[in-house]
Amino acid sequence: MKQRNRFVFDMLDQDAPEAHAESIYRAGIPLSIRDESDAAVVAIPFIRQVLSNLFLHAAQPSTTKTMDMMVRAYGSSIVRLTMLVDGKVPSDADNPMLDWDASLKKESLHSKQTDGGWEILDSQGSCRMRITAKQESREIWSTLQPEPPQTFDAVVLPDGNTPVPFMAYDDFFPAQSESFSLAFIERGGDVDRWAYSLHAKPNEKFAGTGERFAPMNLAGKTFVLENTDGLGVNSRRAYKNVPFYLSSEGYGLLIMTSAHVRLSLSDVSTRSAQAVVEDDGLDLFFIGGGSIEQIVWNYRRLTGFPSDVPLWSYGTWMSRMSYFSADETRLVVKRMREGGFPLDVIHIDTGWFEKDWKCEWEFSTARFPSPAAYLQEMEEQGIKVTLWQLPCIAKDTKNYETAQRQRYVAPKSEHVALGSNFSEVEFDGNIDFTNPAAVTWYQDMLANLLKLGVAAIKTDFGEVIEEHASYFGMPYRKLHNLYALLYQKAAFEITKEVKGPAEAMIWARAGWIGCQRYPVHWSGDCACSWDGMAGSLRGGLHLGLSGFAFWSHDVPGFQGVPSFMNSRPDNDLYIRWTQMGVFTSHLRYHGTTPREPYEYPKVEAMAREWLKLRYALIPYLVQAGKQAIGSGFPVLRALIFHHEKDRVCWSIDDEFYCGDVFLVAPVMQANGIRDVYLPAGEWVDFYSGEVLSGGVWLKSIYSPLARMPLFVKRNSVIPVYPEPVQCTAEMKSQNVQQLRFDHTYTGFSDSVLGRFIDLS
Repeated sequence: MKQRNRFVFDMLDQDAPEAHAESIYRAGIPLSIRDESDAAVVAIPFIRQVLSNLFLHAAQPSTTKTMDMMVRAYGSSIVRLTMLVDGKVPSDADNPMLDWDASLKKESLHSKQTDGGWEILDSQGSCRMRITAKQESREIWSTLQPEPPQTFDAVVLPDGNTPVPFMAYDDFFPAQSESFSLAFIERGGDVDRWAYSLHAKPNEKFAGTGERFAPMNLAGKTFVLENTDGLGVNSRRAYKNVPFYLSSEGYGLLIMTSAHVRLSLSDVSTRSAQAVVEDDGLDLFFIGGGSIEQIVWNYRRLTGFPSDVPLWSYGTWMSRMSYFSADETRLVVKRMREGGFPLDVIHIDTGWFEKDWKCEWEFSTARFPSPAAYLQEMEEQGIKVTLWQLPCIAKDTKNYETAQRQRYVAPKSEHVALGSNFSEVEFDGNIDFTNPAAVTWYQDMLANLLKLGVAAIKTDFGEVIEEHASYFGMPYRKLHNLYALLYQKAAFEITKEVKGPAEAMIWARAGWIGCQRYPVHWSGDCACSWDGMAGSLRGGLHLGLSGFAFWSHDVPGFQGVPSFMNSRPDNDLYIRWTQMGVFTSHLRYHGTTPREPYEYPKVEAMAREWLKLRYALIPYLVQAGKQAIGSGFPVLRALIFHHEKDRVCWSIDDEFYCGDVFLVAPVMQANGIRDVYLPAGEWVDFYSGEVLSGGVWLKSIYSPLARMPLFVKRNSVIPVYPEPVQCTAEMKSQNVQQLRFDHTYTGFSDSVLGRFIDLS
């Protein structure tokens, strides 16, 4: 669709065919405020607008509807604004996106009238919101243009200190607006969607919104938060959208909805962070905390903290699309062990059924004749086996008739194909996770596999569901984005029940609010290219700013370039992506062609040394993971987590922190050259032990293929495993040692790890 570059069209869709049945209501000056059960309720008039000659202006005679906004506060850093539709407060108990932390208590609020309107104060006397209820006096010298219309003018102070103003006067003249501070659109007499606008400062920066494959600073961009098959990691599409963003002005905003959201961050209007929410209600959480980590921590206190992951999951995962027999995986394990490549997980993708892609949640009797014995055999070698599946039922499978008859799949009027279904299998709808009976049926099938000895389930897909289907529990427009959460919750909870909390995990692609509770998530079908590598990292950085603690990606890319199924990645890309993967929370090789390091003989020795380093660092990664599940940090961190006042760091999306101490700068081009930004502080070169002062650029740094730019905070102390192992099952806690990056550290080759790892 061609952009019209007008708010009324690009945000409010008033050039769409359905617009003839719509009415726009813009908020005016609040009428009154009342205190009610620890909350403040603001009565707001909404004045109907009419479109004439590309401009919106108040209808004549004026048509006004009054709605209530409930203002609530939770703890010292969260303020919630909820528009009450038909006077009703939405039930939090029925909202699967919320998972309240026990420490987060509702704060008592009361209102106080001022000369200009009202203040809403908490029990400590701290102002949490200011509302303007009168227009400033005018000096009239011309009547060429009418006076500006009434508008909703307020400032939210989520933590009592950080002002977040609504964008009250985003107009050129009264009928030409670039945003509305608050508005709703009716269709057929019912509220169809809401619009709001917050003031964006000229240099304000934004990040988050899910796994966004975009530069670190999202200012100047508009996104549709609508889960879809990304078909790669280099477009505006996203598998994981999260309607939560962080601002360099010290706040985060959570739009509590499962509906589609159009979010424009200093784009349609450069002075507005605005959104249109396709929901009949509007529920906004303004989140403060004083730092990015604390804002994300508060976000998790609302939507849930990530669960911890098992030790073995930090090891190497080996996969391709796909292994097709038990014997094939046995050969992979044998060659990995003989080659000295540490390995913990064999993942079997689409090929463990009787027919490739035809998911029946049962092993092929021909190619996996004794599944229990096979899984036990793998376990004895220190190998966990994980399995691919998807939430769709294919025709001509054993589950099809049952699913249709019992309504485990929602009845539909037309079919929508999956975006990345590379097979000829025709799927006939998604499992309806709003139907409790369907959830139980699905979990029973997974339980059989988990009890057999399968370690974890790959919950692939979940981004796309049938739009014209009749779901058991809610309409499509509220279920579409939420589907990923319900799907992953069902798989994770049955895994936890069968395997126990310490062993529970899934391997998921889609995401929405709350999905961080069910790790691990990976980046989807990235291209085997340098830009695929860069796009993957960008997505992981934004996802970490969106509440997710654990993240992975397909090393060294998923689909071949230029031939999707038949082009292998180049040797240098294979090593460079491996190097990056060593420092992400989870490391999985996967793709459309062989990915095992012995399949790349010219660089297999390099790959072996980097995998040995990965295993040496697993105690550190475990430590970082345990820190992440109780804080606001992810394992893989954007630089702004530690340097949010550094404007340079708001533009860096090709470096990252691994945990607290490693600064990682992956090489993403074939010539081995890149610039590296060292943030403030003192840094130790991981290889040489040289100490460098931060706040500087290191220009045109060349790294031979065996190395990449890697730095550690000076005087850091990290736990490491100081001897080679084949898998995590061989690790003994009493053997863990501390590696110090102080004056005693004279370079990696002289360290406790350098004795058995050669990164030269």
